[in-house]
Amino acid sequence: MSDRKVIVVGAGMGGLTAAITLASQGVQVRVVERDAVPGGKLKPVRIDGVALDAGPTVFTMRSVFDELFGLAGQHFDRHLRLTPLSTLARHVWQGQEQLDLHADLDAAAAEITRFAGSRAAAQYLDFCRRSQRTFETLEPHYLRAQRPTPPSLAWRCGIKGLPGLMRISPFLTLWKELGRRFDDPRLRQLFARYATYGGSSPMAAPATLMLIAHVERSGVWSVDGGMYKLASVLMALAQSLGVRFDFSRSVEQLRSQGGKVTGVVLDRGETLAADAVVFNGDASALAQGLLGNDARRAVPGIRPSARSLSALTWNLRTSVSNFDLARHTVFFSRDYVREFDDLFKRHTLPEEPTVYVCAQDRLDHAPGGPARPERLLCLVNAPARADIEPLTDEEIAACETRTFRRLSSLGLTLDPAASGRIRHQPADWAHRFAGTGGALYGQATHGWRASFNRPGARSRLPGLYLAGGSTHPGAGVPMAALSGMLAAQQLMADTAGRTSTSTWGLAAMPGGTSTP
Repeated sequence: MSDRKVIVVGAGMGGLTAAITLASQGVQVRVVERDAVPGGKLKPVRIDGVALDAGPTVFTMRSVFDELFGLAGQHFDRHLRLTPLSTLARHVWQGQEQLDLHADLDAAAAEITRFAGSRAAAQYLDFCRRSQRTFETLEPHYLRAQRPTPPSLAWRCGIKGLPGLMRISPFLTLWKELGRRFDDPRLRQLFARYATYGGSSPMAAPATLMLIAHVERSGVWSVDGGMYKLASVLMALAQSLGVRFDFSRSVEQLRSQGGKVTGVVLDRGETLAADAVVFNGDASALAQGLLGNDARRAVPGIRPSARSLSALTWNLRTSVSNFDLARHTVFFSRDYVREFDDLFKRHTLPEEPTVYVCAQDRLDHAPGGPARPERLLCLVNAPARADIEPLTDEEIAACETRTFRRLSSLGLTLDPAASGRIRHQPADWAHRFAGTGGALYGQATHGWRASFNRPGARSRLPGLYLAGGSTHPGAGVPMAALSGMLAAQQLMADTAGRTSTSTWGLAAMPGGTSTP
């Protein structure tokens, strides 16, 4: 084992994968987490003693975790049971118009033919080819790269790859590109929803986010035991490699000497020395000086107006009537443009929200049907301004009324006052995730340059490395996992005095909380 010591601040997805990657290389790693459990946003809630996912609900790109476990000489599928979903999501519009999007391409095309006609199905197949090309162009040169820039992306693509780079519509918004590709406004709205996977508006996010369609068709799984099970399995793997965990301890300040990080100061004044620190928290906390003045210069700050979305959520354990939910069901608003104007221009809760419902007891063709009462997560998007202009109790109550009334009008009857209901609002997320104002995905991906503005693994402060959904390559469970692996890779490369390049053959895909 190396005598090099690294402290990881935060046991979220990026912190766990950074710890595993470093420990697999013989580094001594200690993880400090202010919560009592690992997982960050994967932390569940409990109603009547039953655990419910309260954050990310979608598991994609298992190859990232296959690779991670491979670094430790383990097999991922021996530690976690995954069930593939043939129905990616059920989508509902006014008049109870309904479309199931299937992972199988032929089944999806047949369903779209039934829903909107053969021309719409042909447009969908063309869109799938386009989304695959987008992924294949960006995956090796952007998602795998350490802090890419527009020039470095063009250079990596090379002269032969530049035509492909331009064909992915990097300068158009997702909303505009989808308007060119689909005649049916409902299909435009369906695929525009992918912008919200990173907490962004489809009207401002780049068209390159269409790659998510290819990602999901490549596999969406249900995790046996809930998404939190993934965090517990990763912690167990880290511990088997010698990683030490300190829970219910908070890092108050980064220590530095001679312009380099030398450790951290914990609550109650305890100091831990380290050769390097990996910070797995929102980068805004550093820029705001929440971990000391030395950390302010580690990353550039972002304006509150550049933040991604927050969310207003309800966890319920209740009976469902009058509607057959899929595992993932989206109930669309009638005016998507107005909805995102409410969120990003008026900074208010939507007048008519799109509602995402995760029915955590439902699988494809599960025998006997779902358990009753069912475990549900209902979510609507919200502005992330809890530290500037917090939502009032009246605003939240009114949105709750509109949300459940909207579901009822589309055929789904729930009891929002069910015993044991748990509600989270932007102020709750802001309290849990320092420096965010409630934003759940770091900086919004608005404009073609926004993807390049996320901090990379190496910060401006020597010895400090960054991981998590606010850093490159972005938000979502696999992306945050990849960020931790990239941070560890950069740290090891700097230790060896060489330039970091991807050496582990990682294939990253976005995914996380399925949002409206």
